[in-house]
Amino acid sequence: MQPKSPSILECPVGRAVETVGEWWSILILRDAFQGATKFDEFQQSLGIAPNILSRRLAHLTASGMFVRRRYQERPPRYEYVLTDKARDFFPVVAALLAWGNKHLAPKGESILLASRDGIRPLEPVVVDARDMRPITLANTVAIPGPRASRGMRARLASLKAMNPAVAPAGD
Repeated sequence: MQPKSPSILECPVGRAVETVGEWWSILILRDAFQGATKFDEFQQSLGIAPNILSRRLAHLTASGMFVRRRYQERPPRYEYVLTDKARDFFPVVAALLAWGNKHLAPKGESILLASRDGIRPLEPVVVDARDMRPITLANTVAIPGPRASRGMRARLASLKAMNPAVAPAGD
């Protein structure tokens, strides 16, 4: 477990990484989004050691990403059902897939996302819900939220890249 400084604990990115930042967790969620619910299904798909899978599933359940539900009495067997919190993580996995296809697939994409109705390949982007414009590094800045501590406000003010007057290169 990593040390938890106040700035990491207060930061939404830090809290998200605490919940799903371990790479097995993201792959388990990826498989759950594709329909896996049972321990054996995750283990077979991922080739993960049972003790590691048990710890990751326990953590994801304790973090509210899964609800553990018994599906067999003898011997007792459980399935892991995605929660709304976990389903809200799907766009993050879609963004990782798009980024991986763009930057890490020199021979071409091996997996694409497609619409269920027309099976048209999709191009995931993160957009602002209000005006549907893509959110990019060049057009955003991090600002303190209403519950930001004095320390967080000072941290954000000190970050050069997050200063609205400084536009990062690119885009």
